[in-house]
Amino acid sequence: MTIPNIITIARLIAVPVVVLLLIDGSFGWAFGLFLAAGISDGVDGAIARHVPGQASELGRLLDPVADKALLVSIFVVLAVEGHVPVWLTVLVVSRDVLIVGGVILSWGANKPVPIVPLPISKANTAAQIAYAAITLGDLGLAWRLEQFVDIMGWLVAVLTVLSAAAYLKGWLRYMQG
Repeated sequence: MTIPNIITIARLIAVPVVVLLLIDGSFGWAFGLFLAAGISDGVDGAIARHVPGQASELGRLLDPVADKALLVSIFVVLAVEGHVPVWLTVLVVSRDVLIVGGVILSWGANKPVPIVPLPISKANTAAQIAYAAITLGDLGLAWRLEQFVDIMGWLVAVLTVLSAAAYLKGWLRYMQG
């Protein structure tokens, strides 16, 4: 068990806490925990990259799972509570289901697809993180950024569609080859 893996597992444990805070309406605390999770993501990555013996296959698998679990949970709870458009949450979650489904199908076909994050996917994730942070900050700290939140929501939607299309295109090409 490496230090980055412990930090990543702590981020996974934080997911239900953030969900409970959101349901309770404690948006400021949820925002703080979301920021702490973001900082911990950077810290565990830096340790894994720069400290010998700290990178692991488990960490390479767990890290994106922890990130997605937190983001998807925030989107779903905020949509259910009426703070994020349901259509945007469906789009975000559907993209992730599409990617996971493609990976599972490729395994089932005995042709495991290599999991490589695309640049559009990294931009999409960054936009989703920014959108979640701005939305939580707006709700928890009364930043009064409603118009900016709306613009970020549309940016997330466009990047989500482009990312899903890029993954689907790559997956189809890989499976046909």
